Amino acid sequence: MIDCGTIPDSALGKHLIADFFGAAHLVNADDVGKVLVAAANACRATVLESSSHDFGERAGFTSVVLLAESHISVHTWPEHDYAAIDIFMCGDLDPLTGLDVLRSYFNPRHETVQVLERGYPGAFAPHVSQAV
Repeated sequence: MIDCGTIPDSALGKHLIADFFGAAHLVNADDVGKVLVAAANACRATVLESSSHDFGERAGFTSVVLLAESHISVHTWPEHDYAAIDIFMCGDLDPLTGLDVLRSYFNPRHETVQVLERGYPGAFAPHVSQAV
């Protein structure tokens, strides 16, 4: 038997995954770094580093903010009016508080949001919500 160490009795973090459909601001990575930092600040997270990669004219971008508590990332597909949002917060920080900042910037017409509790057995019973 492999010793996996102590199994936590509660989640080590919350992982929010959001799909933004009919979203805006999907082709220019210039401003999104500031928006991701604002989302991190809304969560009371500690920003370590921010980076973006623009895939070229109207081809979307990937941006990530590394946090002491984990990360926030966005990947865009402008040809599908779609943004994939990922907010992972360890400890007691709530990723939902950062989602409003991203929602205001990308202004999706429809979204799907899942929050997964990470880091303990049985953690993958996601809470799923949809907004129109």
